[in-house]
Amino acid sequence: MTANILIVEDEEPLTELLRYNLEAEGYGVDAVARGDDAETRLRETAPDLLVLDWMLPGLSGIELCRRLRARPQTQGLPIIMLTARGEESERVRGLATGADDYIVKPFSVPELLARIRALLRRASPERVATLLMIGDLELDREKKRVSRTGRPVELGPTEFRLLEFLMERPGRVFSREQLLDGVWGSDVYIDERTVDVHVGRLRKALNRGQGTDPIRTVRGAGYALDDRFGKAS
Repeated sequence: MTANILIVEDEEPLTELLRYNLEAEGYGVDAVARGDDAETRLRETAPDLLVLDWMLPGLSGIELCRRLRARPQTQGLPIIMLTARGEESERVRGLATGADDYIVKPFSVPELLARIRALLRRASPERVATLLMIGDLELDREKKRVSRTGRPVELGPTEFRLLEFLMERPGRVFSREQLLDGVWGSDVYIDERTVDVHVGRLRKALNRGQGTDPIRTVRGAGYALDDRFGKAS
């Protein structure tokens, strides 16, 4: 299951940067720019995690955090506070108000992503399952092993990451550019045809001695792990 994250941040470029990177990680993302709008949204539906700026128009992040902790429905909502305030007293204040974690601007996006994964792992371990299983295909993240119908499938590191990325989002079609960003990273500059080469290698390894190809090619769009794979027709 995909974890849903709400970003409450009034700096639009930062919001878009976070949205892009979180969606590339497979999260569902929503965003609002005002604290009072966020409070209204959170009364309607609660996400799995909240990324909350300290200083917001309408209602401050610190006050919103205090109100969320006072409501039984959002008492346990994981909250990461973003702020330009780096003083120890301010960090203590943010955590004392109820934030689970705290990161100071400017920050490293990979660090924030790591903190989000860690917080989700503690709050909702089912969201970051160690074992991914679709049909007769099984991927173990911790042991870095893949098997099909119980037989080991030998994959290189890149093919493993590619399969993991696709298995996290079965049915979703990814363009070559999205796969490059999600598997290789947005700071790596390689030709999009590289994706075709690695998909070919992954297919060859998965389908050796097997009947059904779990990877679907969508002409003009990209690739997906077939969400009907392993289901009775």
